[in-house]
Amino acid sequence: MNLEKIFWLGLTLVAFSASAQVDTDPDLKESEAPAPPAFNKDQLIPLDMPRYVTLRFGVDPATLAITPDGIVRYVMVATNPTGSISAMYEGIRCATWEVKTYARYTANGQWSSVRDPQWQRLNDNQPSRHALALAKQGVCDSGSTNAHSVAAIVKALKN
Repeated sequence: MNLEKIFWLGLTLVAFSASAQVDTDPDLKESEAPAPPAFNKDQLIPLDMPRYVTLRFGVDPATLAITPDGIVRYVMVATNPTGSISAMYEGIRCATWEVKTYARYTANGQWSSVRDPQWQRLNDNQPSRHALALAKQGVCDSGSTNAHSVAAIVKALKN
């Protein structure tokens, strides 16, 4: 491993460590999530996922929104090899490295709200690996506790 790779790996670990240790105000009131926005499966920005993941994930850039309290909300669409789709309306809080699912798109083409949605840590041992991939690939600017703009997220995801 050359010195440049070691430097970047160390910098990434420091940035991740700093963002993962952010203390948050326990009294912070999350802004109310609006109804899930309509999505277009033909405009998805694909996520890079591990080869063993058979589903293909993408986010519709038109659904991305950053709330005043720093939550990035979006619609994530998953397609399986047969072509059927599912979708989730979610939010990522970069300051605490967490994800929340607000609603799921059902087979009959309707949104179903999640009862009492809870924040969950973003990590490799959870079913929401797509949210972790999205956070790392564009939503949570490395070392920052919040995303800067929807345009910056879209640009990072496309690169």
